[in-house]
Amino acid sequence: MRIGITCYPTFGGSGILATELGLELASRGHEVHFICYANPIRLDPDSPRIHYHEVEVSTYPLFQFPPYCLALASRMAEVAEGYNLDLLHVHYAIPHSISALLAQQMLRSKRRLPFITTLHGTDITLVGADRSYLPITRFSIEESSAVTAVSDYLRMRTVEVFGLRTEIRVIRNFVNCDVYKPAEPGPRERRRLIHISNFRPVKRAVDCVRILERVRRQVDAELVMVGDGPDRGPAEYLARELGVERWVEFLGKQAHVERLIRQADVLLLPSDLEAFGLAALEAMACGVPPVATRVGGLPELITDGVDGFLEAPGDIEAQAARVVALLTDEALYARMSAAARRTAVTRFSSARIIPLYEQCYEEVCSRAGELRRPAGV
Repeated sequence: MRIGITCYPTFGGSGILATELGLELASRGHEVHFICYANPIRLDPDSPRIHYHEVEVSTYPLFQFPPYCLALASRMAEVAEGYNLDLLHVHYAIPHSISALLAQQMLRSKRRLPFITTLHGTDITLVGADRSYLPITRFSIEESSAVTAVSDYLRMRTVEVFGLRTEIRVIRNFVNCDVYKPAEPGPRERRRLIHISNFRPVKRAVDCVRILERVRRQVDAELVMVGDGPDRGPAEYLARELGVERWVEFLGKQAHVERLIRQADVLLLPSDLEAFGLAALEAMACGVPPVATRVGGLPELITDGVDGFLEAPGDIEAQAARVVALLTDEALYARMSAAARRTAVTRFSSARIIPLYEQCYEEVCSRAGELRRPAGV
C-alpha cells in the first residue's frame, strides 16, 4: 500500500509512535510518505520505501499566525495525488485530522481518499478538551474514515469528553523487540535509574530527583535524565539543592534511547497522567522494570508487582521504596526484569501490533473502493 503519515516530528510519544510505525510498515513492503513540517526525529531518510515531504508555511504580514493547517492540507492533497496514496494516517487529532479532511475534500472530484486518525493522549485530554478546540476536534474525529486510540483509557476518555458514538478502535503502542532488548551483563560502577520525557509538568520530572535522593540513602545509585522541556531547569536546581547533582546527568534530547535504556536498572515514570506510557514499554522490552504511577493507560501495560510497580502520583516515599527493593533484592529484580521483557514480546511487539494497523488500512480502503464503484457494478 501507499500510505501518507503526518505527525508532530518531535520527541513526544505521538511522533515517536508514528515514525516507528512508518519504519515498520516500510520494512513490510509498504511505501510510506511522511508529510510534516520537519523530518521526524527517529526517521532514517535512507530507509527503503520511506519518503519525506516537507510542509512549508509562507509568512505574510497580514497573518499574525502562519496558517500551518492550510499549508499541511495543500501538501497532503499534492502528495496524495502525485504519488497515488491509498490513504492518509494522521497522528494527534489537532490540526492533522482537519488538514486531512480538507485534503480529502480537495480531491473528491477525482477520487475518494480515506484518512485514519490515531488519538494519543493530550490531543484529547488537554487540547481537545479546551472549549476553543472541542467542537472542531469532535468534528474531525467524526469525519475520519476510522479512529484508533492507544489505550482503553484513552478511548473511554474520548467518548466521555466528546459524547461520541463513533467507533474507536484500540490499537496499543508497540515496540520493536529486536531493537529494544536487554544489554549484555557486565560490571557497572553504580546502579542506574533513568527518566525519559518532554519535561512538561504532567511528567513530574522533578519527582525523579527526589526519588534518587531517597534511594541514595540506602543504595549507591545515579540518575540519567533524557529529554528537555520547561521542568528541566527546576529539576537541575533541585538536584543542587538536595546535594545529589554529582549523581544526576541531564542528557537532553536523544534519538537513540534504546542504547541508554538498556544500560539502566530501573525506569522512573512518576507522571500525573499517561495515555499509554511508551517509555515504560520501551524499558520493559529492554528488561528494565518501570516504577510508574497508577494513572491513565499505565495499568493496561504494567501489571503491578509482576513486571513493574505502580504507585500514586506524588508519593515519593512509596516510589523510592519500590526502587530500593528492586536494587537490593536480586531474585526480585531478575524475576521482574524477565517478566517485563516477556510482556513486551508477547503483548506489545511490533509483530503483533502492526498487522492490526494493516487490517484497519485494508478495511477503510475497501470501503473507499465501494464508494468509488459505479452503480450496478
